[in-house]
Amino acid sequence: MAAPWQSAILSGMKITFYGAAGEVTGSQHLLECDGRRILFDCGLFQGHRAESRAKNERFHCDPKHLDAVILSHAHTDHCGNLPGLYKAGFRGPIFCTPATADVASVMLRDSAGIQEEDARYLRRKLGPHHPSVEPLYDEGHAERTVKLMETISYGEWHYLAPDVKLRFSDAGHILGSAITELEIQDKGEWKRVVFSGDLGRRGLPLLRDPQLVEGCDLLITESTYGDRIHPAAHDIEVHLERIIHQAAERRGRVIIPAFSLGRTQTLVYFLNRMFNEGRLPSIPVYVDSPLSLEITSVYKRHLNVLDAQLQRELQTDRDPFSFPGLRYIRSAAESASLNRLTDPFVVIASSGMCESGRVVHHLKHGAGDPNNTIVLIGFQAAHTLGRRIQERRPYLRIFDHEVPLKADVEALSGLSAHADAEDFKWWFDHFANNRGIGRAFIVHGEPTAATALAQLIDHVCDEPAIIPGFGDSFEV
Repeated sequence: MAAPWQSAILSGMKITFYGAAGEVTGSQHLLECDGRRILFDCGLFQGHRAESRAKNERFHCDPKHLDAVILSHAHTDHCGNLPGLYKAGFRGPIFCTPATADVASVMLRDSAGIQEEDARYLRRKLGPHHPSVEPLYDEGHAERTVKLMETISYGEWHYLAPDVKLRFSDAGHILGSAITELEIQDKGEWKRVVFSGDLGRRGLPLLRDPQLVEGCDLLITESTYGDRIHPAAHDIEVHLERIIHQAAERRGRVIIPAFSLGRTQTLVYFLNRMFNEGRLPSIPVYVDSPLSLEITSVYKRHLNVLDAQLQRELQTDRDPFSFPGLRYIRSAAESASLNRLTDPFVVIASSGMCESGRVVHHLKHGAGDPNNTIVLIGFQAAHTLGRRIQERRPYLRIFDHEVPLKADVEALSGLSAHADAEDFKWWFDHFANNRGIGRAFIVHGEPTAATALAQLIDHVCDEPAIIPGFGDSFEV
């Protein structure tokens, strides 16, 4: 732990929302209490290039005077601007779980590479007479940020100072994700703050269910899918088996766009289980993403925090992310060689919405073959290549070429790692019998989802829940 902070100055509690307020990316919430300044998450805003740049390059939380950051998990929209915070002068501790620290180390280095490549692209595009475009941060900032991370295991209370203590509970969202429970003295009286981070679902493969926590004086909760119910996750495995058998019979390939963190590991776990049970046909499977390989290595180091089903399977299979016929692709040359193969195969490649990464090359070479199948396993945002494939457009614009879409398209839902309305109800009903909630603030959701969640939790709260906008501050 870091050295205790200096004695606080009595000033009351205030919460200010600087990201994911009225929107679903860029999580960043500032808690001020008795002179202490603690930031919950520091994510990148993700959207159109110009808007994202404007939001991400300026901080409103005065980084040099923050005491600490509490990081809920390592998705980019929650951790991705930590190096920018460091660049702006932050030097305090970043508290997170051990698995989150390891995942964030990989994700932040990757993000820094993307920032640097984007800056080079814009400099070429804008030309020498335009003011130089610099990356938001570089790999050096990312590496120094990681050194600030101080890890706390699930379920353990830690005093960060005599008047501040912190505990993480498993959020069940991704590897290492945490619900934050913070107890802090406000004018000499202990107050309890709960930050949900991104709450996960019950019954997801690999991940444990979200843990129940007691009520609080102040709650900050996400609301991404507060207005809908997800399909069952286990249906994905059934459909994958069908699709791969069909591909083997037609001697076609299966192209699966998937995000490197979470989705790829779940798919490989499904395929490994199918192999162990004799349900996977004899067909090569390639994971074509260096980032996925790094993240999978982190999963292997933290198998102990995954679910009970996996713990049972480890008794007979020590590596749930490897099986005969599976190969992780490293180099670009190896990736390109896959498109010269004539035999059937399965390839899992990033990114999940088909906007960048190696999957775009696989789609260019494979979308025009009616024997092939493209499997979309997550939400496809408007104006993305993934959405155009989901809509089954007759032609796809890929690398300035018009590529006919003749491959089969299968859109499989059910792997969302966010809580849905039923999960939220289960989680919040526990509060009703355990102290309740003083004031609740709903973030990280579109207006319809946030409004639905506000109504769902009304019976648990002392006051109507608030859906804050950017920059809104509240005395609590």
